[in-house]
Amino acid sequence: MQHMKHSDSTATVLDRRDGPHGEVVLRRRGEHFEIIANGCFLMDTSDGRSERLLVDAALAALPADRKEPAVLIGGLGVGFSLARAVEEPRWGRIAVVEREAAVVDWHRSGPLGAYSAAALADPRAEIVHADLVTYLRAPGRGFDALCLDIDNGPDWTVTEDNGSLYSPTGLAACRDRLTPGGVLAVWSAQPSAAFEQALRNAGFAGVTTEEITVARGVPDVVHLGIRAA
Repeated sequence: MQHMKHSDSTATVLDRRDGPHGEVVLRRRGEHFEIIANGCFLMDTSDGRSERLLVDAALAALPADRKEPAVLIGGLGVGFSLARAVEEPRWGRIAVVEREAAVVDWHRSGPLGAYSAAALADPRAEIVHADLVTYLRAPGRGFDALCLDIDNGPDWTVTEDNGSLYSPTGLAACRDRLTPGGVLAVWSAQPSAAFEQALRNAGFAGVTTEEITVARGVPDVVHLGIRAA
C-alpha cells in the first residue's frame, strides 16, 4: 500500500460499499484510480514500484534452484503485485487472498480489470475471497513465499483486527504456512525495528529490510524473513 500522492485533480467516487470490515471506496483522480478503506487511503494506480518490489524481493530471497515456487499474495489492491508475479515465469501457483468482495468485483468486472485482466487469465493465478489472517491459520497447502500488503505496515493497520497478523501467533501462522526455506515479505510505509525483532522472535532467519525510494519523505520498505530449512 502507498501514501496518498496528491494532485490537483478532483476525485470522483465510482463505487462505495459497506462490508463486514467497514466502508470501501473506489475513486478516480485524473487518469488514476484510488482505493479508500474506512477513510484511510490504501493505494492508487499512479506508481507500482512498491508492489512489484515486494514480489521481486521474495523471489530473489528463494534458492535459485527451487522449481515453480508457490506464492501467496496478501491483498489484491490495484493488482500490481499479481501482475508482477504473473510476468515472472519462475513462479508456479499464484494465489491472491482478498477479503473485500468489492475489490474483487472491481477487478473482475470493473475498471481495475485494466490492470489485472491479463494476469487473472493466467492458469497459475487464482483469487481467494477470504480474510488473510483466517486463511493463514486454517489448514492448507504450503507456500514458498508469502507477500503481504494489506496495511500501511505493521505499525499502521487499516483495521484493528489486522493487527493480529503481526502478533506472535499471526507470525507463527505465516511461518507454518511456508515451506522450509520459504520467504515472508511484508510491505511497510516505514521501517520498523520492532517488527524486525518480532520476526526473529517468531523463528524467522535472515531478517532484512529493503528500502524503496519514494519521491519525498521516509522510504517505503519490504521486511523479509526466511523460515529455517
